[in-house]
Amino acid sequence: MGNFLDDLLKKIFRDSGKTPVNYKENFSLKEEEIYEINTWLDSQQGIELMGLIYKNIHFKRTQINESPQVHLFESPYANGFAVSYEPPLDIKSFSSLFLAFSRRILDLGYRQVSLDRKFEEINEQVKVTEKFYFKPPLQNPEENELISQLFGNISIEKVSVDNQPSYIKFLATVYSDRLYQQAQPYDLLIDSVFKTT
Repeated sequence: MGNFLDDLLKKIFRDSGKTPVNYKENFSLKEEEIYEINTWLDSQQGIELMGLIYKNIHFKRTQINESPQVHLFESPYANGFAVSYEPPLDIKSFSSLFLAFSRRILDLGYRQVSLDRKFEEINEQVKVTEKFYFKPPLQNPEENELISQLFGNISIEKVSVDNQPSYIKFLATVYSDRLYQQAQPYDLLIDSVFKTT
């Protein structure tokens, strides 16, 4: 991975007259990474960090900002939050948090549709976005029965700029199609993602 990124950066900064880089690739997690993140979720650090983010989400709703800072997204069709990269997060715990959110979504019965990485050159900076995308499980409803959307579609992004972590964004987008049941409450999703037992 390092050589690929080095080559990409050389291409970007060699000639400023060229078209900005915009590249996307799919990738997958290794068995060891999945094992490590499941272990991290049960570790003291994992439990404490997940609890801290959960607390900061609730603080933000009352206009209290704590570190790491949380930003909320609230609308009728999409709800979520972003966590800024700041203490007590470090590079390892930042990546662990991103992967931990994905494991918790899979635990809810969701299916992973994609995991990709996008490289973009924006204003002479390189933005790298790693993104999970999840959909509710496939269903074959009975006649005249609405399809469960659980909490809607879920995306989780980890963004870095010039090789420096920036933020993680978690977003649930509900279906407004009348073929689907109403989405379950967003607060229930948050409680499930940050569960500690």
